[in-house]
Amino acid sequence: MTFPTAAPTVLTVNKLCVDARTPEGLRRVLDDISFELKLGETLCIAGESGSGKSVTSLAIMGLLPKASLQIASGSIALEGRELSRLSNSAMRSVRGGDIAMVFQEPMTSLNPVMSIGAQLTEAIREHQGSQGNTAEAVALRMLDAVHITEPAKRLKQFPHELSGGMRQRVMIAMALSCRPKVLIADEPTTALDVTVQAQILKLMDELKREFGASIILITHDMGVVAQMADRVVIMQAGRIIEQGNALPVFNAPKERYTQDLLAAVPRLGAHAGTDGPPRVSPQIGEAPALDRAPVLTVRSLDVTYGKATGWLFGKKPPASAVSGVSFEILPGQTLGLVGESGSGKSTTGKAVLGLIPFTGDVVIDNCNIGGLSQRQMRPVRRSAQMIFQDPYASLDPRMAVGAAIAEPLIIHGLANKGERGDRVAELLRRVGLDPDAASRYPHEFSGGQRQRICIARALALNPKLIVADESVAALDVSVRARVLDLMLELQETLGLAYLLISHDMAVIERMSHNVAVMRSGRIVEMGSRRSVFESPRDAYTQALMAAVPIPDPALRHVA
Repeated sequence: MTFPTAAPTVLTVNKLCVDARTPEGLRRVLDDISFELKLGETLCIAGESGSGKSVTSLAIMGLLPKASLQIASGSIALEGRELSRLSNSAMRSVRGGDIAMVFQEPMTSLNPVMSIGAQLTEAIREHQGSQGNTAEAVALRMLDAVHITEPAKRLKQFPHELSGGMRQRVMIAMALSCRPKVLIADEPTTALDVTVQAQILKLMDELKREFGASIILITHDMGVVAQMADRVVIMQAGRIIEQGNALPVFNAPKERYTQDLLAAVPRLGAHAGTDGPPRVSPQIGEAPALDRAPVLTVRSLDVTYGKATGWLFGKKPPASAVSGVSFEILPGQTLGLVGESGSGKSTTGKAVLGLIPFTGDVVIDNCNIGGLSQRQMRPVRRSAQMIFQDPYASLDPRMAVGAAIAEPLIIHGLANKGERGDRVAELLRRVGLDPDAASRYPHEFSGGQRQRICIARALALNPKLIVADESVAALDVSVRARVLDLMLELQETLGLAYLLISHDMAVIERMSHNVAVMRSGRIVEMGSRRSVFESPRDAYTQALMAAVPIPDPALRHVA
């Protein structure tokens, strides 16, 4: 849709420049940022990590950390009122009252020791002057407005008692409780499942109309941009390189960077009619001949948490996390395991590697690992490795990446010091990094580079199976595409088998030969990629696919 230009302007950012203080002096991180936000409009600011999106939002909110960032020049005006020169006390009245913000991770934004009701009423008392029962009544109405079930019960609960989607709804309720003129949402759905994401996007669209707010939505997901944006601002390296109404930007992007962002978006249905992932390394010729015996066989896998505990009128049984799960993966093939948070995907991945207790049969490279001790599992780990979602949390910040990659070789006694150095250099080259990177530390790399380092470490022992648990979920769309291509290339050249765990249906379609859909600890549908994606039988699978944002504003559907 196009937004009527006659609508009054609510927020104006004009020639905004922000500098970062570094040991070498000031460095420009935002340069000449200019845009307008109209009344009732949704403006999406898109770009990769490090493009300046979040710094722009923090500057508008007056939340730039004074020790490291400062506004060098430019103007930020809310309905003609200049914000950048307001005192701290004046800006506090603007924040929450006139401009509110929803952050990416609600668990870190909510106070873990305060109830939901206490946190909601705190904002209402501060900005509306409501007290006691009046403030609580407003909080209750706001929870009801964001469609939280049993709102009176939620007021008494604490953040850890709510799901990720419910916590994000609480953040939206808190942000809108004082009816702000501008709502800034910084990556509000990145950590959410596709179905919960669809619900949050629909909610934001409904509340924008109900409360008359204008929205700045910051995201790197171009599917979300297509779903929500009236107008789009594309940022790269601290500058705006393109902006305009959503349809023209998507249909005829002028800048190469915008074209690359759109081309990198996984599109559901893009691989219809094919049985496996596309070849990404045609230069290697035919794929290596592979043994047709399964690398991984799982039969009747069950995982439970907790023990039976006594209660006044009986016992509370252990909670079942995974029940009756069975599948197998052949060499050179990928099984995509997809489902919402809490469906049992990650628990299954940990169980098949023997990282948590389980019952049933798990056979890795002809070895049944059920009942094996940690010492007995060590030889098996040479055949099966894991790549986790957050590469920064997976790497020791005090250990150079070369040492981290070499660590498995030391543990398994596979090479002397000289051979380890050669192996590390070879692995870094294989994942597209310079061998000189071995002497650097994790914080010196981007998110995509860190994930490549984790892949190199997983390859150190020449495994036959890799369990990749949401391994690209935290990456920008273009970086994600490059890492997925790398994984496909490694599969083609090394014959790797992948158990690919994800809630992203488009990623699963791109990468998988076979697909298993999990819900509430059980597999509800399994088959070839073509059968699951082109003829899904289960209603849950159909709902997952219907919730995927389509990266085309002309086909907008807020489901």
